[in-house]
Amino acid sequence: MRQSAIEMIWPLTPLQAGLLFHAVYDEAAPDVYTVQIGLDLDGTLDRVALKTAAEQLLARHANLRVGFRHRDVSRPVQVVMREVALPWTEVDISDQGEEKQAVTLERLRTEQRGQRFDLTRPPLLRFTLIDLGDGRHRLLLLVHHILLDGWSMPILLRELFALYTGEKLPPAVPYQSYLSWLSKQDRGAAQAVWRAALDGLEEPTRLAPARSGLEPSRPERLDLQLSAELTAALQGLARGLGVTLNTVIQAAWGVLLGRLTGRSDVVFGVTVSGRPAELAGSDMMVGLLINTLPLRLRLHPEETTGSLLSRLQKEQAALLGHQHLGLAEIQRLAGHEALFDALMVFENYPLDRSLLSWRLGDLRITGVQGWDATHYTLDLVVLPGEQLLLRFGHRPEHLCGLVRAVASP
Repeated sequence: MRQSAIEMIWPLTPLQAGLLFHAVYDEAAPDVYTVQIGLDLDGTLDRVALKTAAEQLLARHANLRVGFRHRDVSRPVQVVMREVALPWTEVDISDQGEEKQAVTLERLRTEQRGQRFDLTRPPLLRFTLIDLGDGRHRLLLLVHHILLDGWSMPILLRELFALYTGEKLPPAVPYQSYLSWLSKQDRGAAQAVWRAALDGLEEPTRLAPARSGLEPSRPERLDLQLSAELTAALQGLARGLGVTLNTVIQAAWGVLLGRLTGRSDVVFGVTVSGRPAELAGSDMMVGLLINTLPLRLRLHPEETTGSLLSRLQKEQAALLGHQHLGLAEIQRLAGHEALFDALMVFENYPLDRSLLSWRLGDLRITGVQGWDATHYTLDLVVLPGEQLLLRFGHRPEHLCGLVRAVASP
């Protein structure tokens, strides 16, 4: 009997369902949920071995071989294929001068990111290896966010180069075990907790007119690096009050959004890791485990900063066991179609510092670049370190009017 090309069929996580919606909302427009990583490689590179290692990743992780089906089914599913071909491209620009190489590299990066994935046709990742000459290469990896989260990226890349160097890896922690864990959670209890947390919320917090955040255009990016002194001061404030630095940034973000919108009952999105301590191996799992959830912050003029921070951390702690519920369901419980159009992400996986410390025989990773985006009107990604890096993604067509209104007397 001929073996089926389909290995398994899985349900979607709540966030996967949301990302699938945005991918098919306008299939002719750019898909903002593609993640691109660029690695600068210096030294002797075995191109065949690197491609073989990438192929082994597909064999190792079933969830890298999935395609998504949403038509002619009662609910969307992800279909795991037994085998898929690795999308691998090699480009040689070693004969170009330094200035021309820089232009070509940017063109190749932009072209790769501009190629939409057909989510029904796995695998939803692509590799491009660019030869720069003199033992220098640039490896570009493009992957759809629906496959994996930021926490997974250093795990995936660590495995890629371990396989490249011939290291024997332990069996991968199967993503299916997370889906199984998710199916066993108490949905009714989570619904009750979220209904109470959002009780009395009169309206969403929006920076732009309703539904404009769904427009599938690529936002612009602005980076702001705080000084070491200010970073240390924020860390000291958090330690002194017994709260996390994440809580401090969340509170500051909520206050800013309150001032921009003139609201004292503010809601914005936050991204949580979704890696439960009770699920063995979840910290080493490759897949999409994160979830986007609403954070509600009620601002009281008479409240001290310390009281605000302590209250916020306590309120968020009460939701920890219920972070698996999907955003769409939470919004329905709150009685609103959408609760916010601004997002905040506190990244706790130092991708660049991790990769730059690896030793791969004669090969070294000398540079790391990353490009991603969201569909939200405004998002803030916080990257910790000796100097906090604040990365703002924004849609200027929606924010310019708001800024002018706030700045006018």
